Amino acid sequence: MQPGFIGSEIYRLPVFKPPHPLAVPRAMLVRDLCDALGWLAPGQYIDSPLATAAELGQFHDAAYVAALFRAEAEQDLPEALRQQYRIGADANIIHPAVYRRPATSAGGAMLAARLTADGGVVQAPGVGSHHGQPARASGFCFVNDVVLGMMQWQALGLRRIVYLDLDAHHGDGVEAAFADDPDVLTISVHEAGRWPRSGTASKPAQGIWNFPVPAGFNDSELAWLMENSILPVIRAQAPEAIWMLPGADALAGDPLAKLQLSNQAIWDALAKVRPLARRLVVAGGGGYNPYLLARCWSGIWAGLNGLAIPETLPPAAESVLRAVEYFRAAGRNPPEYWMNTLRDAPNPGPVRDAVKRLGEQA
Repeated sequence: MQPGFIGSEIYRLPVFKPPHPLAVPRAMLVRDLCDALGWLAPGQYIDSPLATAAELGQFHDAAYVAALFRAEAEQDLPEALRQQYRIGADANIIHPAVYRRPATSAGGAMLAARLTADGGVVQAPGVGSHHGQPARASGFCFVNDVVLGMMQWQALGLRRIVYLDLDAHHGDGVEAAFADDPDVLTISVHEAGRWPRSGTASKPAQGIWNFPVPAGFNDSELAWLMENSILPVIRAQAPEAIWMLPGADALAGDPLAKLQLSNQAIWDALAKVRPLARRLVVAGGGGYNPYLLARCWSGIWAGLNGLAIPETLPPAAESVLRAVEYFRAAGRNPPEYWMNTLRDAPNPGPVRDAVKRLGEQA
């Protein structure tokens, strides 16, 4: 079965405004770039359904879901509810699709799980709200679509599941959701000291593996962690399914982190993980430089489909990237390679002792 790509036109709505980090094109920019490259065969693109309130309630408190629905309908919330649920607080802004957009990503996550129930691969770049809590918005995440997708796998009878998070920020919401389930491994590689400042230690008995890496984390260091720590842990689990959140904010040039990966490092990590389970969902996650994100996640789609990445982009694909508006300083004079290539130059380097010490825990 050919891989599926889940998306939705709702991701095009300009609901965030500068200087909010999400005021950039993301998930559907990936779809447009893959379209321009001729990489979406008939039937591969699948429109995401809208999760129902009952489906959201499988993880989220009903009163919280009702407050999120009310926030969209009224474009406001009483101060007491803002404070209780953090909807409209902490940069979790109330916007015209504040209920429908996360409900769509949740619907896409659950659909991805159903489509891979008997084996297969799905990419869902609009999914990845890994900070969402049962009754609290957190880190721009209103609904934890990842948790709901993995719970759908469990409802379909799968038990041994691995969650691999390469986002620069710790996947705290997913870790907390499955902390008491030893059949689910949560693995997070993230920048040490970066918000939400959790994920400082591993708890192997609970299936929790955290790798808080230092600033400047390079390609060689990710490859070393994968070979010496992460892949052995995954193999020992013998997973029935793997959910990977690659993120794009660990890439060199992202404005919200200080890691220095190339997109090739993320592609290589995915290539090593893919053979380890019959079922694979690749979500999106963080990433606040649209050029880096679109090039990385489009390359993921190429890898999942065995497509050759051109050294120079054809005019139609280049025009997609040249049309991007990026409000940060880097967007005023972006380098040419952001426009005419997908593949970053590799960023190898020494494997520092701080990284090796993290690997020793496994």
